[in-house]
Amino acid sequence: MNISEYQDVYVFIEQREGIIQNVSFELLGKARDLADSLNEKVVAILLGYNIENKANELIAYGADTVICADDMELEYYNTEPYTQAICQIINKQKPGIVLIGATITGRDLGPRLSARLATGLTADCTKLEISETRELLMTRPAFGGNLMATILCSAHRPQMSTVRPGVMRAREKDESRKGKTEKISIDFDRSKFRVRIVKTVKEKKDMIDITEAKILVSGGRGVGNEKGFDKLRALAAAIGGKTEVSSSRAMVDAGVMEHVRQVGQTGKTVRPSLYIACGISGAIQHLAGMEESEFIIAINKDKYAPIFQVADLGIVGDVHKIIPLLTERFVKK
Repeated sequence: MNISEYQDVYVFIEQREGIIQNVSFELLGKARDLADSLNEKVVAILLGYNIENKANELIAYGADTVICADDMELEYYNTEPYTQAICQIINKQKPGIVLIGATITGRDLGPRLSARLATGLTADCTKLEISETRELLMTRPAFGGNLMATILCSAHRPQMSTVRPGVMRAREKDESRKGKTEKISIDFDRSKFRVRIVKTVKEKKDMIDITEAKILVSGGRGVGNEKGFDKLRALAAAIGGKTEVSSSRAMVDAGVMEHVRQVGQTGKTVRPSLYIACGISGAIQHLAGMEESEFIIAINKDKYAPIFQVADLGIVGDVHKIIPLLTERFVKK
């Protein structure tokens, strides 16, 4: 493999029903930083059906070029068609770096691409940098989150990594940016299509995704049970706006909260304007998912709890007494 032939930073753009997912904008922002360090380009890979009209939006968020494969086979995500399409693009274009969101889709797609392209894949990266030798430094939690490992893929290309939603920051949309769109056709081997989508059933949910919430009221073991979380929900309702209730892993394991509400290394990474940590001790696995919040308030009766080390404001006390008082204050306002 002649590594010098591979260049530019490519981003897989995840869309659902024609709507670009936020993680793609976040990855374009990071790709822009990496590409600028290398003096290379950012290329967005956009797959779907009747999707070409989204290309200008991707350019506004940092892409220099959008490679668009518009085909009925790509209308909905399906592993084999998407893998074939992206492999053909990568084999032809030879990107140096490929970034994928660590979503349900990305976690299915990434390993398949890695195997077919005979290259490595570093999953759930929290930091991406360019080394002095122009290699991608991919940092992720290791050994249960007790240390951070930086991984290189020196002998193979492309260098691939998945990144969780909420870890990177999207750039401000710049409508004045100029770029180009390349529409390509994919030569599908339909004999390998073993799965087809028969029907899509959507579950109706009124709750906002916690990664999109502006304020999170998050509960840990100290909140205790469902009644304790009812107090957190009352506080969230009193605050109003895009305020949601989330939790640590302990409460998910206990069956009190759903996994989609979990913040942390094995849950979701969040970056709200305000994070209120209630009865959360602050294990490193949890901190990995919320320490980039703009303002953190910690409430814990243990004044030595690790959560206070990352908190902007700490309240030492019983959450069951403090939360109702906060709720009452918000209601009066």
